[in-house]
Amino acid sequence: QVQLVESGGGLVQAGGSLRLSCAASGRTFSDYAVGWFRQAPGKEREFVAAISWSGGSTYYADSVKGRFTISRDNAKRTVYLQMNSLKPEDTAVYYCAAKTGFSAVAKTLGYDYWGQGTQVTVSS
Repeated sequence: QVQLVESGGGLVQAGGSLRLSCAASGRTFSDYAVGWFRQAPGKEREFVAAISWSGGSTYYADSVKGRFTISRDNAKRTVYLQMNSLKPEDTAVYYCAAKTGFSAVAKTLGYDYWGQGTQVTVSS
């Protein structure tokens, strides 16, 4: 099994930056993909970004392209989400999740493992 723990959330002013971390433990696989999702109050959980564990291929939601960067450190078993130029509409609970392969990474259905979430609040 895989356990995922997010950290790095907090309160930041609009235009500021945060870096989220997703630390994996337990059994991991080289063909896994790790995705970031977010959910604001009253809204559906939405895809943010994803990365392949081994090859580093990335995919971003249109709403965060050019502002957010996903990366991974395989030795540390950690995936990062660097968030720049934050906007109030980025406010949400952010979750990391893991799945096998790099297909349909923007959909929640294929992800088998989820972290507990970390709150990101962007003030205007």
